[in-house]
Amino acid sequence: MKSQSDILAKLGIAALNQMQQEARKAILHGPEVVLLSPTGTGKTLAFLLPIIHELSPKETEVQVMILVPSRELAMQIEQVMREMGSGYRVASVYGGRPGSKERDSLKNPPAVLIGTPGRVADHLRREAFSVKKIRTLILDEFDKSLETGFEKEMKEIIRSLPFLRKKVLTSATNEVAVPDFVGLQDPLTINYLGTRSSQLTLVEVIAEEKDKLQALEKVLGETGIGRGIIFCNVKGTLRFVGDFLDSRGIDYGVFMGGLEQTERERALIKFRNGTHRILLSTDLAARGIDVPELDFIIHYQLPNKEAEFTHRNGRTARMHANGTSYLLRWTGYPLPDYVTDAEEMVMPLEPRPVQNSKWATLFVSGGRKDKISKGDLAGMFFKQGGLEKGELGVIELLDDCAFIGVPKVKVESLIALLNNSKVKKRKVRVSLLGE
Repeated sequence: MKSQSDILAKLGIAALNQMQQEARKAILHGPEVVLLSPTGTGKTLAFLLPIIHELSPKETEVQVMILVPSRELAMQIEQVMREMGSGYRVASVYGGRPGSKERDSLKNPPAVLIGTPGRVADHLRREAFSVKKIRTLILDEFDKSLETGFEKEMKEIIRSLPFLRKKVLTSATNEVAVPDFVGLQDPLTINYLGTRSSQLTLVEVIAEEKDKLQALEKVLGETGIGRGIIFCNVKGTLRFVGDFLDSRGIDYGVFMGGLEQTERERALIKFRNGTHRILLSTDLAARGIDVPELDFIIHYQLPNKEAEFTHRNGRTARMHANGTSYLLRWTGYPLPDYVTDAEEMVMPLEPRPVQNSKWATLFVSGGRKDKISKGDLAGMFFKQGGLEKGELGVIELLDDCAFIGVPKVKVESLIALLNNSKVKKRKVRVSLLGE
């Protein structure tokens, strides 16, 4: 199996940050760890590295269970572990897709199983996998799992794991106490909250009109080609803002509860690869999703709780980067008490044109199950598609398909050249991923 240095090299990471180093040492040597660190500081890698180190290649059953509050976070952790190239199997289970297919897959157990509490509990009741070799339990974003009503399932799962030797809990806040049912005796707490080396700038945007739409357009015009999220509190407001952006010809993606899982996944794919530089979302996107470093976030509506305000802001100014948090406020309402040190933005008289992305996303009907690699796809797009260096964007490779970022102006020619061509002796369809 690969060494830590090999894994970091594969991920393109020169060295672990201070939090990751401390967490790795604590998880390797201690039975109970609580890791508190802001969103975007690398908690996933911080716990994956030490647990991979302790896996046994001789075991054929599940050895590590990771519980997460959302499908998106499960998929994110699975993707990170795949990219690490550790040589160990990983799988994720979550609602929104047939449980029967997951149970069939679990007949060949992964070393690391990731899942939402509801779906994991369901598989345990059906005895879809053995718990005899599970020695490590990770509760990632444990506070969010409690908030979203998973306490009953989490209790059930922990009771069903009698052979645990190690428990690791992570969170981006220190708002919720560790529940008694987790059974921690004397945990080591690693607290990096409030230790950002990045710079978050809070900007107050005062809107003369109650709907704040003109102010929103002016803010977006000031963001250039930056990437960011517009946060709303409820789905109805999301649709209202979306209609306005449509009327102005501003491209965006939508991420919220109520969408089909496929729609949510594809919205994030297009946001990650730059097809959409703006994501319109509820607090579902405040944490637990895999998105790139953001230049800004916009609070079209400010949340009721300070914790959600913190989580939203955590999507930008991550690690050592800077970011801006815009707070839209109608003149008739004051800012919440939890907001301090916000500087007022001087608004332009007229909004600057909002720049849409020059990238598009192509869908390819082949993936890992077809033995297709990212290198195979890159070769097809360069050699057969005639792309120049710098014209091939992000490639996301899934089990049964792939998504590739390309320049919008090349979409038609690429589809004409590549559709129904062969990759690894498999004929694949190439098409534009729609809205």
